[in-house]
Amino acid sequence: MKLVLLDAATLGEDVDLSILRAFGDLVVYATTTPEQTAERAADAAIVITNKVVISRPVMERAPGLRLICVAATGMNNIDLAAAQAQGIAVKNVAGYSTESVVQITFSHVLSLLCRHGYYDRYAKTEWQASAVFTHIGPSFYELAGKQWGIIGLGTIGRRVAAVAAAFGCTVAYHSTSGKNNNPAYRRMELDDLLRSSRIVSIHAPLNEQTKNLLDYRRLQLLPDGAILVNMGRGGIVDETALARVVDERPVCAGLDVVVTEPIPGDSPLLRVRHPERLSLTPHIAWTSVEARQRLMQGIAGNIRSFLEESKAGRR
Repeated sequence: MKLVLLDAATLGEDVDLSILRAFGDLVVYATTTPEQTAERAADAAIVITNKVVISRPVMERAPGLRLICVAATGMNNIDLAAAQAQGIAVKNVAGYSTESVVQITFSHVLSLLCRHGYYDRYAKTEWQASAVFTHIGPSFYELAGKQWGIIGLGTIGRRVAAVAAAFGCTVAYHSTSGKNNNPAYRRMELDDLLRSSRIVSIHAPLNEQTKNLLDYRRLQLLPDGAILVNMGRGGIVDETALARVVDERPVCAGLDVVVTEPIPGDSPLLRVRHPERLSLTPHIAWTSVEARQRLMQGIAGNIRSFLEESKAGRR
């Protein structure tokens, strides 16, 4: 049985692929362009993809394809209707990255809140010349006693809420679907949440309800000193508006996701006059070593269960 991994580079060079080789002949490609996808998947029984799009034409050119494994939670890169019509199973991996995303969320918040970049530079370049043992420069604040507003109280949002509460924060949330009612925390309308929260973190999917959810008007509702963190998807926050607000007022932002990835050179986020108010990471929140190990275990588990179900179905 032939397995094809289309974008191994997105999983990291330190990932052990031997767990997949146990199922058959594994062919690994570091990256795959849209023009290469159909040819590379043509004779595969199982295709593994992180972000490579598997469209109807790709499936139609792969008569032996039985299973598509998505090396992620979101399956928006798969034509699910076409897969169902052609009897191709599609399996994703859920929940593997929760702790990693939560950790990076707090990394952004604490770095911005504590002005870590400034104090790190000072300690390495100027501290030796100080007349006193300390240096009180830009003010920083404690998380304890602040309101932490969460947009999207799913699995990751709930874990962020628990950690924020452990820091002494008061937690509130906004349900982007309007269907989430969690009695453990105060539910608020979005505008009210933005006005009253010192920290706001986004853990919601990108859909019709959340696209450009935080535009210039809503970003202006954030109080001075607020920190906005987007761990959901690029496109939930209007990036041009955010760059404008960051330069106009003392509002900070931490972003692990942007609309176009990799970030384009002409992005307004790269031209802010106050870069100290902006913390960027290149979509790494899901990539702790442990998270990627769980991801590989999840992919292997999906293949194993599919093969077992197929075997049982033939009896």
